[in-house]
Amino acid sequence: MTAPAGFLLTHGAGSDRNHRLSLAIEQRLELPVRRMDFPYRKAGRKGPPDRAPKLIAEVVREAEEFAAELGVGCDRLVLGGRSMGGRMCSMAVAEGLPALGLVLLSYPLHPPNKPEKLRIEHFPKIEIPSIFVNGDRDPFGTPEEMERELNAIPGAVTIHWLDAQRHDPKPTFDTEIIEVVGRFVDSL
Repeated sequence: MTAPAGFLLTHGAGSDRNHRLSLAIEQRLELPVRRMDFPYRKAGRKGPPDRAPKLIAEVVREAEEFAAELGVGCDRLVLGGRSMGGRMCSMAVAEGLPALGLVLLSYPLHPPNKPEKLRIEHFPKIEIPSIFVNGDRDPFGTPEEMERELNAIPGAVTIHWLDAQRHDPKPTFDTEIIEVVGRFVDSL
């Protein structure tokens, strides 16, 4: 078994690399963390985000650059992030980007109030260990919907529910999230 060499961390659609949770994860994990911004953020735009192909290409580019800096292959990286960013990481892995594991915080299973618009087409191609950390009141996916749809992922899946939290968990949950993510990363 090979230990993770680094963690590429992405942001949600309405945030950037300096989200408080991203900063806290970087400070608390005991491995190199690279917090990245997507192109629309680098250009100074708040939104809307670029289309998925451009975002996925940026995940791949950042992962390859980070792995090269660390002197390893991308298969030694953990990839993940909040909401849209985590989803783009999971799609990049499904499209062939090697990685050691996926950390998906507040995964957006579907748009709020549109459970018929599932964002799961790529799930059957995720063959690496993944952890989903979601609020149990997240309008982007209920616990029942998540547990049902995550069965399509062939890799090992861990789910951690944040009690009475929605899509953007309160700062009081940051420590719990970091501990859960840390245990997952240590298990890889």
